[in-house]
Amino acid sequence: MDDSSTDVRQAVPKRNHDASGNGGTEAAAYEVARSVAAKPTDSNLTDHLMDQVVDRDNLNRAYFRVVTNKGSAGADGMTVDDLLDWCRANGQALRDSLLDGGYRPSPVNGVEIPKPGGGKRQLGIPTVVDRLVQQAILQVLDPILDPKFSESSYGFRPGRGAHDALASASRHVSEGYVYVVDLDLEKFFDRVNHDILMARLARHVKDKRLLKIVRAFLTAGMMQNGVEHDRSEGTPQGGPLSPLLANLMLDDLDKELEKRGHRFVRYADDCNIYVQSQKAGERVMASVRTFLEKKLKLYVNEEKSAVALVSERSFLGYRLFQQRDTWHCAEKCSPF
Repeated sequence: MDDSSTDVRQAVPKRNHDASGNGGTEAAAYEVARSVAAKPTDSNLTDHLMDQVVDRDNLNRAYFRVVTNKGSAGADGMTVDDLLDWCRANGQALRDSLLDGGYRPSPVNGVEIPKPGGGKRQLGIPTVVDRLVQQAILQVLDPILDPKFSESSYGFRPGRGAHDALASASRHVSEGYVYVVDLDLEKFFDRVNHDILMARLARHVKDKRLLKIVRAFLTAGMMQNGVEHDRSEGTPQGGPLSPLLANLMLDDLDKELEKRGHRFVRYADDCNIYVQSQKAGERVMASVRTFLEKKLKLYVNEEKSAVALVSERSFLGYRLFQQRDTWHCAEKCSPF
């Protein structure tokens, strides 16, 4: 990543790669790191994670991923096509600033897109350099955090997807849990409390330099119509780190549901809890609402949440329906 280094593209190993990013050399490296992170280790090892972030191999893999993902330019107008030259000229300075705490993320570019069920979703598009740094951090944090997440969590996780979530939901329903507590969190990505999220991250990360840069990404301003707005909450969708941080924030909910013995499936901020009666579902809805508000400062969207038979609700765009006393996943339907 410095002036004397070889071409960054040449430094990245060639691999057979699929759209999910789970194949080839990069996936193998992830699995090695994941297996190491899953084993009991000296907690002091997490004191030096920033050194892993700025490792040249890690940065080269991050560069490859950002360029492969393409994406729009951020607020500074730099495109992924400009990133190689920028890295050649500024790579060492970037590494130094990350290590000494001098790195400052740029404001994200605020973009609103229509949501399938109506309304708009707020995206925050980081600059390509910030995406490079976030991706490098993600590659270090994901193998540490992901093995600790719930088996009932499926969104934005290696080797898991929407069809796995639907298969799990179908199993719960086939065992007689035919009522669903369908939870929709109100503007979840826009309302994440930074202090609560950072406290969760600090449970697993001791390197204060890394904690500092993650918080800086959370509090970076948002550019809208040429005006920068301060942000005191939320982790806007659009950056590589946002999905991991969302799963970390909601892992407390998962662990609480597991402790209570509930059957559930969560995909990002969509959570379905399966129960055997309407009355049980209403009790669960009330208690989970209280937990979310008191512990995580998150709120249930009352208009989009409900307790009902699974056949009356959709999950990830699908409905479950009964056929000869067996529940199946129907063809994709239009949400609501």
